Amino acid sequence: MSEGFSADWLSRREAFDAAARAGWLAHALVAALPARPRLLEAGAGTGSLFRWLAPRIGRAQAWTRGDADEALLAEGFERTADWALARGWKVTSPSGALIVHAPGGAWRIEARVVDFGASPASLPLAGHDAVVCSALLDLVSAGWARSFAARLAVPLLACLTVDGRDRFVPPRAGDRLVAAAFARHMRRDKGFGPAMGQDAPSMLARILAEAGFLVATAPSDWLIPRTATAMLAEMVEGHAAAAAEAMPAAAARIAAWRGARLRAVAAARLALVIGHRDLLAIPGKD
Repeated sequence: MSEGFSADWLSRREAFDAAARAGWLAHALVAALPARPRLLEAGAGTGSLFRWLAPRIGRAQAWTRGDADEALLAEGFERTADWALARGWKVTSPSGALIVHAPGGAWRIEARVVDFGASPASLPLAGHDAVVCSALLDLVSAGWARSFAARLAVPLLACLTVDGRDRFVPPRAGDRLVAAAFARHMRRDKGFGPAMGQDAPSMLARILAEAGFLVATAPSDWLIPRTATAMLAEMVEGHAAAAAEAMPAAAARIAAWRGARLRAVAAARLALVIGHRDLLAIPGKD
């Protein structure tokens, strides 16, 4: 798996992720889980999905966090411990695990370094009651997704898969060019084969339905206000850099777009919607 993300970036996006995720899909997942569920998180990063979903489960639970980046997994343990302690909960660390002693029961977390880029076969699916992930499945290829669906026998909650409905407010010249180039960039190989990119939500829904799952989806858009200037500037820079890499012949036009958008950010005259969809797949009854 070649695509990586920094701990700083994951920290900056955590609040936007938490505000965007579709709570009703999470509630439906929780209702389908056993009394003490065991969850596998793929591409766990620093654990923001755990910190959002574990309180919604509420009761005793066990998590395996899988990621190719050992440093991110370690950072996730530290952030989760600090998060739990700030809520007045006891935290213990037996045998390399982390246990949060929450009011509804103990939450046990283990971390595993798993590079599942070439194939989902390396994901330790056995022994888990659900698989969850966030901002992951738009990075994978359709072939990877089909192989994953063929192995999956438990519910899947996939949060924050991009769907291409990005919208800069107010619009201006260059938005369509940058959007087209950015979409092209998203489809490049990120270590899983040619990425589905913005087509991922619809393709995943179809692949999982064909594999016998009952599938529901819901929008989970980032809404970045004019006041979030640091995040807006980062998003403008990221869109411009990706667009210029995908369409080098349009680099001058993209640079002009970048400059105008950064001036709008500095003047608090830009807001941004980043389109995502959450997906819940439940195994169909035989």
